[in-house]
Amino acid sequence: MRIRHTLAAAAAAVSVAAVTAGPAHAAEYSSALKVKGVQYDAPGTDSNRCSGGNTKNEYLTIKNYSRTAKVNLKGYVVKDAAGNKYTFTANHTLEPGDYVKLRGGKGTNSDAGNVVYRQNCNFIWNNDKDTIYLLKPGGARADVHSYTKRANDADGNGYINYHG
Repeated sequence: MRIRHTLAAAAAAVSVAAVTAGPAHAAEYSSALKVKGVQYDAPGTDSNRCSGGNTKNEYLTIKNYSRTAKVNLKGYVVKDAAGNKYTFTANHTLEPGDYVKLRGGKGTNSDAGNVVYRQNCNFIWNNDKDTIYLLKPGGARADVHSYTKRANDADGNGYINYHG
């Protein structure tokens, strides 16, 4: 009888946890790095041509919100709901309060210009809705945001601001 009671209590605890758990984008993760904003819909007509396309105008801004700690982006991963991803493979250190724009398309990465290119001319963010995952080098979540064009982009300019 004791085993059944313990199993029933465990099942009830799991049910309560499942009901009280919020959506992924509502959690606050313990990371200095967070998504500051996303230009999920590049201005103009979408064209993923490497020459003359506008994938460079789609970008994600990642900011170091720490007041004291430097953070190296090497090993961090950015991905969408479909599993498309980009891994920072080179050292790129963000000073406290500093940011980097992760742009689509091909280009030259620049610490001074605060820009890293995905070296891929395909768009990563959907224009109607998507989820942005920023993962630490070990795979733990640093930040997550879901968006829909209708709910999160009131002015319709294709840009959503997070964390100010």
